[in-house]
Amino acid sequence: MAKLPVISGKEAIRAFEKDGWKVVRRAKSRHIIMKKEGMITTLSVPEHRALDRGLLRSLIRDAYISLESFNELLKK
Repeated sequence: MAKLPVISGKEAIRAFEKDGWKVVRRAKSRHIIMKKEGMITTLSVPEHRALDRGLLRSLIRDAYISLESFNELLKK
């Protein structure tokens, strides 16, 4: 199984954008709301300096991306 790096919320947002997710709005609580066309899931990514690995894993699962694919998106 691929390991998840410790990344910031902004890095996670950039990786999700590379997969086709778009920033829809910014919530008051410093969360970025993202949607992807054809998906019913909405991602709520906090703008923290470091995301907890459990939260990041949950966001990746909600986006229907494999851990290996997400790591590749981070490298691009």
